[in-house]
Amino acid sequence: MTEFNPFFSDLRERIDAVDSLVSVGLDADPDRIPEHLRGKDLPRWAFNRRIIDATHEYAACYKPNAAFYEDADGWRSLRETVAYAHGKGVPVLLDAKRGDVGNTAREYAELLEYVDAITVNPYLGRDSLDPFLSREEKGVFVLCRTSNPGGADLQGLELESGEPLYRRVAALADRWNEAGNVGLVVGATAPAELEELREAVPDLPFLVPGVGAQGGDAEAAATFGPADGVGLVNSSRGIIFAGEDAGERFHKAAGQAAKRLRDRLNRHRE
Repeated sequence: MTEFNPFFSDLRERIDAVDSLVSVGLDADPDRIPEHLRGKDLPRWAFNRRIIDATHEYAACYKPNAAFYEDADGWRSLRETVAYAHGKGVPVLLDAKRGDVGNTAREYAELLEYVDAITVNPYLGRDSLDPFLSREEKGVFVLCRTSNPGGADLQGLELESGEPLYRRVAALADRWNEAGNVGLVVGATAPAELEELREAVPDLPFLVPGVGAQGGDAEAAATFGPADGVGLVNSSRGIIFAGEDAGERFHKAAGQAAKRLRDRLNRHRE
C-alpha cells in the first residue's frame, strides 16, 4: 500500500465513505450567481453554501479557485466556505497555482493554514515549492499536463533526453514526494498522456480536471487518476452551474450533476 501523508490518508477515507472521486470546483463567478442571491451580504458564500448542501454526499473534495475570491468580500466568502465544507466532513483543495521564490513563496504557503491542499506551479523549480512541500500534513498538487488547449505549448516540448517536459515534471514531483504529500494535476482532455503518466509515476495521486465543460475523458480520468484508490476528478462549471436557468432551484440541479458524475466515474473505477 502506498505511504500517504495525513491529507491523502484522510482523502482515502473520504473517497471510501462516499464512494466517489468527485471534486466539486467552487468557481463562484459573480456574473453567474443567481439573481436572487446577489443582494445578500456575501453572495459568493450564499451560493457556495447551497452548492455544498446539495453536493456534499457525492463530493470527495471541494476545489475553490482562488481567482474568484481575491478581494475583501471574496476572502471572507472563501473562509466561510472552507469552514462550512469542513463542517460537512469534506476536505478543501485551493486551486491557487502558486509558485515563487524566497519570502514570496513562504507567504503564499501561508494559505495552507486554512485549507487542506493546494495546487502549485513548478516552473521556478524545487526551491519555489519548498515552503509548500515542508507542510508535510498538507497536500501539494503540482501542475504537470494541464487540461487547457495551450498546455502543450510548453508542457509538450521535447527535451534533449527525448522526453517531453511534462514527463520531467512528473519525475521531479515523484522525487519531491519524500513526505508522501505530493500529487499531480493531469487533465482528462489528454487521456493518452494521463495513461502514460500513471505508468511513469504509479504512487502519485492525480487531480484530473476537465471532465465537465471541457469535455474530457471520464473513463480515462477514473481509470488512471487514482493511485492506490486515491485521486480526484474535478468538475466545476459542469456541476455548480448545471442549474443556471433553474432560478432558486439551481442547487438541486448541481446535486443531480454531482451524482451523475460520481456514478459515471464509478462505472470505470478499477
